[in-house]
Amino acid sequence: MPTTSPAPAGRTARRLEWRFLPPEVRELVEARCGSAVVEAVSQGGGFTPGFASVLTCADGSRHFVKAASTRAQRPIADSYREEARKLRALPAGLPAARLQWSLDDEWVVLGLEYAEGRAPRRPWRVAELNRCLDALEDVAARLTPVPDGLELATFADDFADFAAAWDDVLAGEPALPGMTASRLETAATLARGFAEATSGDTVVHTDVRDDNLLLGDQVVICDWNWLATGADWLDTVFLLLGPRGDGLDVEAVLRERELTRGVADEQVDIVLALLVGYFLRQRELPAPPSSPYLRQHQAWCAETSWEWLAERRGWS
Repeated sequence: MPTTSPAPAGRTARRLEWRFLPPEVRELVEARCGSAVVEAVSQGGGFTPGFASVLTCADGSRHFVKAASTRAQRPIADSYREEARKLRALPAGLPAARLQWSLDDEWVVLGLEYAEGRAPRRPWRVAELNRCLDALEDVAARLTPVPDGLELATFADDFADFAAAWDDVLAGEPALPGMTASRLETAATLARGFAEATSGDTVVHTDVRDDNLLLGDQVVICDWNWLATGADWLDTVFLLLGPRGDGLDVEAVLRERELTRGVADEQVDIVLALLVGYFLRQRELPAPPSSPYLRQHQAWCAETSWEWLAERRGWS
């Protein structure tokens, strides 16, 4: 059984800090905030180098601002642009920080409502997990069917590369205890059937984990960049990967929760196999200088998802 991820919770990102933003970008942000910035606290969670800070202004207001250069950080800028588009189209009342303003020029900048809260503690606690799962059930109910005006790709289209990762995995040697050629072939076959197993008409966040959640008076879900349409239970399974690695009985959770108790075992296995292939491939890549803990995190996810799948398939 894996132990809690070796990546230090809340300290995984190397982000651009406020003082290093171009002066003209800082001026634009202060103009939109309506007051001079007197304090900027960079957010250490996540695995991307984009600017993401809580700004406190001279008038006492607080704002959460994200920014990325369209030249030096194009993939991050593109993801922020997508997040702005999607946040504008989401209905009111969701457990998400509202987009207050955005800029899109040489820099993509998002001004978001400040949300008071902290990330769930690691290792995961049952009570905090239940609060987060309640929020996911609320979101799934509100976002089924997909709201008008929110144009999204399907989960099958967006995650096709995850299934394709198995080609690389099968070309190598078994990488984890209990892996055999026949078990890997079975897992790859499962993963290749993911499109039908994960289809649905719900908006799926696809990136729900502890560093994208804030616990305050209510749960706030962050980073709405990667939305897709799919089955309403997918985010629940994604979120449970961390608690599973931390030692919680997530099989009991699957049986009890509203969104997963009626899902066929094979469907959950297919999603776990999809994750196994992707994380096994990604963990072998060089670590990007801007995200030194990314491969550690992905290696831990590979081990956790494999052990969970192996237990469910009777391979343990």
